[in-house]
Amino acid sequence: MAAVWQQVLAVDARYNAYRTPTFPQFRTQYIRRRSQLLRENAKCGFEPGLRRHYLRLRSQLLSLRYGPLSEQSSYRASSVRSSRTTLDRMEDFEEDPRAQGARGHRRSVSRGSYQLQAQMNRAVYDERPPGSLVPTSVAEASRAMAGDTTLSENYAFAGMHHIFDQHVDSAVPRLQFANDDKHLLACCSLDGTLSIMALSPAPPSVRVTLRGHAGPVTDFAWSLSNDIIVSTSQDGTLRIWNTEDGRCIREVGDPDASELLCCTFQPMNNNLTVVGNSKHILQVVNISTGKKVKGGSSKLTGRVLSLSFDAPGRILWAGDDRGSIFSFLFDMATGKLTKAKRLVVNEGSSISSISARSWISREARDPSLLVNACVNKLLLYRVVDNEGTLQLKRSFPIQHSSKPLHSIFCPLMSFRQGACVVTGSEDACVYFFDVERNTKAIVNKLQGHSGPVLDVSFNCDESLLASSDATGMVIIWRREQK
Repeated sequence: MAAVWQQVLAVDARYNAYRTPTFPQFRTQYIRRRSQLLRENAKCGFEPGLRRHYLRLRSQLLSLRYGPLSEQSSYRASSVRSSRTTLDRMEDFEEDPRAQGARGHRRSVSRGSYQLQAQMNRAVYDERPPGSLVPTSVAEASRAMAGDTTLSENYAFAGMHHIFDQHVDSAVPRLQFANDDKHLLACCSLDGTLSIMALSPAPPSVRVTLRGHAGPVTDFAWSLSNDIIVSTSQDGTLRIWNTEDGRCIREVGDPDASELLCCTFQPMNNNLTVVGNSKHILQVVNISTGKKVKGGSSKLTGRVLSLSFDAPGRILWAGDDRGSIFSFLFDMATGKLTKAKRLVVNEGSSISSISARSWISREARDPSLLVNACVNKLLLYRVVDNEGTLQLKRSFPIQHSSKPLHSIFCPLMSFRQGACVVTGSEDACVYFFDVERNTKAIVNKLQGHSGPVLDVSFNCDESLLASSDATGMVIIWRREQK
């Protein structure tokens, strides 16, 4: 979809809440149809000046029909103001070849290859001198798998594949594609449920709804084999779910009766899950027994909001609402945690997301950490030693002052030309950044949400990107086809 049509869709989406406020299903159907028509019109190749003129008229008509957006809804008001400001600068993005089409691609990887990859990463990790960058055959193999495509092909996500609205009017803070899967997606909601969605066979549908939590669901994680999901909730419980039938296998209560805010599997031992709570406690839990692991707990300076392991599973990073990131050494044999380092990103600014990546470039190993903090920036850190010490490498401007935003590394794109990261933003947009560019790092910007975009997730071959927002909408974006 040409960039100007995305701007039209963004304006429609932000006014969409005013259409039949008591009939949310109609709003979803409207925006789906609107997206389809705009995509068809984009292929006609109208003059850029005509497109911009249409966009201005469309904005004026919507404003006259529904009135200015309520200032009480601050994120909506700021989003539309931002959109209108952007309208006058559309020619800068309109002529960018990265906004054009892309070619799809496929790969097939067995689940066992994840374990093999982890072992390979561990071997390289052990052999690497501290702070060094070492080109390896692993990077070259990944490069061959990803394909040597151009930047415009890499980042050309725009068209809407589907919209899910089963959690409408309740925020969807987390979503994630299943491991090594193109069409299985899960999300959690503040309405107290989780959904597992199947994007194939058509039409996409909600396969099963996980019900049982008595409070908002704050986080979840897929097991390596995708047969289990663990979830945390403000009701103070960790639940283990069977993903086939949606049955709750086990419920584990927090011993301090505090809200559970985040969770993650130990990558080399999915029998262990790490959870963080609102009383500043980090805890390793054995999901087979439902018991805490001895020596597997530690205390942070604030509410534990985000967690991420490195690929070998030896270092765990945890972020809290006081602006600190802690690194812990994880004992693979016992599950014991040892506190190693602490970095204060910004005192009092919540660390809402942490993502670890062993490879930032296809040419060399460069262990990195991607961090969302409430400082109106997306932060990229370099991991400089085996204790998880962090050194700021790059920062990218986004709107992020209060919402629990998340970001990801692109699973394959970082092995092509450039190195890409994707993040949500409080201005209702999804941003793609090339971390190797010194200037004009934004290489794509997706618009269509009507509220702050809280999370993003790629499927295994990057043919689809999912994003969720604070209004409960989940949008599946597809890579543009040539």
